[in-house]
Amino acid sequence: MENAFEINENLRQQLQFILEIDKEKNILRQTHLSGHGRRENDSEHAWHMAIMAYLLKEYSNEPVDITKVMLMCLIHDIVEIDAGDTYAYDTEALKTQKAREDAAKERIFSLLPATQKEELISLFDEFEEAKTAEAKFAHAMDNLQPLLLNNSNGGADWREHKVHADQVYGRQVKTRQGSERLYEVTDQILKDNIHKGNIIE
Repeated sequence: MENAFEINENLRQQLQFILEIDKEKNILRQTHLSGHGRRENDSEHAWHMAIMAYLLKEYSNEPVDITKVMLMCLIHDIVEIDAGDTYAYDTEALKTQKAREDAAKERIFSLLPATQKEELISLFDEFEEAKTAEAKFAHAMDNLQPLLLNNSNGGADWREHKVHADQVYGRQVKTRQGSERLYEVTDQILKDNIHKGNIIE
């Protein structure tokens, strides 16, 4: 019988991964918390997305496995532990984003037992490819979450970075692919912020 205090290799790897992803709490994003709070971190963003996905699942363009969507939301930015946060409108950083994130994906998920590594990498890649109903809806959450926070703060982050309407609308294509209804909400928020001068027309 296995000693109750012994940890088998699988559990050791899982605990190591769990501790490693705690570092995601240190990765700060450009978006600020509602009420003009501090910058949010990646883990807060992922948690918020996952809850949103569950609450808003009725607005998905297609039926989805909501557990799968929520897990995608929770893991999609783990790679930023190594790769750092890439601001959506930073054209130079976007050029190297995939290479940085691929290297991070291999290192971080390799901490897990092989089966779970393969499972989570497959889920991460599915999110990145944005072809399945689940991935499209998860991307809608990834776009909507910071947009809601930014709007709640009077568009301050858009103003700070001098963001143009074509940049924001270009990113929101993925919102529409996941949810036409939530895109309508997004469109209204963006139009309001363009009208107020928070987004450059």
